[in-house]
Amino acid sequence: MSQNKSIAALRTPDERFVDVPDFDYPVSYADDLPGYEGLRIAWIDAGPSDAEEVFLCLHGEPSWSFLYRRMMPVFLESGARVIAPDLLGFGRSDKPTEQSDYTFNFHRDYLLELVERLDLRNITLVVQDWGGLLGLTLPVDERFKPRLSRLLVMNTGLGVGKSPSDGFLAWKNYALATPDLPIGELIARGTPHLTDAEIAAYDAPFPGPEYKAGAQMFPALVPVSPEMEGVDVSLKAAEFWSTEWSGKSFMAIGDADPVLGPAVMENLRSMIKGCPSAMIVEGGGHFVQEWGESIARAALESFAD
Repeated sequence: MSQNKSIAALRTPDERFVDVPDFDYPVSYADDLPGYEGLRIAWIDAGPSDAEEVFLCLHGEPSWSFLYRRMMPVFLESGARVIAPDLLGFGRSDKPTEQSDYTFNFHRDYLLELVERLDLRNITLVVQDWGGLLGLTLPVDERFKPRLSRLLVMNTGLGVGKSPSDGFLAWKNYALATPDLPIGELIARGTPHLTDAEIAAYDAPFPGPEYKAGAQMFPALVPVSPEMEGVDVSLKAAEFWSTEWSGKSFMAIGDADPVLGPAVMENLRSMIKGCPSAMIVEGGGHFVQEWGESIARAALESFAD
């Protein structure tokens, strides 16, 4: 549970999201989540509230729920409900201004509290990047474990305290040293088919550098050495996925991701009990949801077998 303390935060003006393309879904807000009182959180809640299946779509750094706009229509077509939260510091959620407010457990506990608030059941966990670093640890918590039924995992990993690649270290150092991170431009680098409007949508949550403390800090929070917060729960998660997990899994890998590409993902796949061979998205970058329609359709087919 996060400490209930007053956290200074900025709120992105709603008009920043007016021109976001292809993302006209109902947005829900709350500012009374236990442990997060006073911070407004935002999430997309689309599809029937009584649907049999719930797709819980977790974004990473430095994106927001907009990243799932190519996958959500496919999930909704199937009759499912889709929940896509914005992590604090991202999207329509409030942006704590102090880097020290961003910790692994601050975000993990937020997701657990939100799932409890919405009483989500029969969850298909959909994760990538930090969505996976956090999301893959959720079943270690007994509040979440019985709610989980399936896994759709893309370009991510578990933070088990191992040294990262040189590429990751360079990214971490760059992010920490760059207060005004060019968010849309960074995402577009590995996603060449984005339109100007889509690039602007990735910039929309961040009117200025003072909104970007989370985007700056997230790389530094990845649990890459044994003493870091998140390592213990990530090791427990690795044990869960390799021994306890009995649900259906689907993995998609953007093969052009220089940090979390096929080699890293195959290692993760070997940890997930019963995970079938991965779908390789040729030319797919780190933000592989931008190739997401085909991934979503392939995942639903696989789950139906």
